[in-house]
Amino acid sequence: MGQAVFLSGQERFFPEDEIIVSKTDRKGKITYANDVFMSVSGYAETELLGKPHSIVRHPEMPRCVFKLLWDTIESGKEIFAYVNNRAKSGDNYWVFAHVTPWLDANRSIAGYHSFRRCPRREAVAAVAPVYRQLLAVEAQHDDPKRGMAAATEVLLDVLKGQGVSYDRFVLSL
Repeated sequence: MGQAVFLSGQERFFPEDEIIVSKTDRKGKITYANDVFMSVSGYAETELLGKPHSIVRHPEMPRCVFKLLWDTIESGKEIFAYVNNRAKSGDNYWVFAHVTPWLDANRSIAGYHSFRRCPRREAVAAVAPVYRQLLAVEAQHDDPKRGMAAATEVLLDVLKGQGVSYDRFVLSL
């Protein structure tokens, strides 16, 4: 498995009127981070630029949600998602993310924009148990890819049971 990550157990928040903005290349390496992103994450610009966006990945985020996110944006579509991120200090912070591809002059995907707002606490309370369920499924497998695939099936079953797409589920919270 991966290297242990320090978690402080503390949650940090940011004002509702602020937006975390970042841009990445096609591989997910950060090419731009606004001041709000740096302030909330605790990373300096020099620590972020050129690094994978997963630098802020919290280990309590199911990998299957990121797979869904990547599959969606790589297909040229936008996606909304609730994401629990990890600050440099080990604190966590929840965001309501809107991730979109951006196109070059040839209409090919050149990279991705992510705009993250402060989520409603009710939405976090609703999505957190679903994410815990998905993490538990992922943890049942020694092979991370098999765990992610199994959790994806659980997520798709939950959505099917509710008769909604992932976007509709997220936007309904």
